[in-house]
Amino acid sequence: MMMLGCRPAGRNTEQHDMFFGIAPTIKDLVPDIKAFWPEAKDKIHIDAWREVTQVDGYQIRVLPREAAVADESADKLFFLNLGGYKAGEFDEFHYKTLVVAPDNGAAIKQAKQSAFYKHTGFKGATSHIDDKFGVDVDELYQVKDILADDIKQKYSIQVTARESSTPDELHLGYFILGKL
Repeated sequence: MMMLGCRPAGRNTEQHDMFFGIAPTIKDLVPDIKAFWPEAKDKIHIDAWREVTQVDGYQIRVLPREAAVADESADKLFFLNLGGYKAGEFDEFHYKTLVVAPDNGAAIKQAKQSAFYKHTGFKGATSHIDDKFGVDVDELYQVKDILADDIKQKYSIQVTARESSTPDELHLGYFILGKL
């Protein structure tokens, strides 16, 4: 899971987007990152990344597609981009989150329980689930659905309940693709 940034030609501020990929190293993802955001040309950088191995007491594993067992009733991994406002601040704040849930409705319900959702909004400017990647109250994508097509053909994401787990390490900073 990566937060990509760049300032495309004609833009006044840095733009961001979320990218999900599967590879042995980040450097191996560079061609996929460039294909994901072609308008950025060679100006893309990574502002944050995380190897997703656990979410809220669930183990997240990547398996070769042929080794995965399809279970439509199983819990699934969802990405949500929450948006909210603070009085007197000329900005829309965002909180990117992963949740494990059996379906879209349960994923949205979990997101609405987050501290961010509850505390970034006021009358006339309420918190919301952004339509980034088509994510809003009416639409919600599973992480597997926003992977590149070639990755979807090779791998499957398995979600398994697990009692204790160490949080994934968050890597924050300014990582230039050309220097990976």
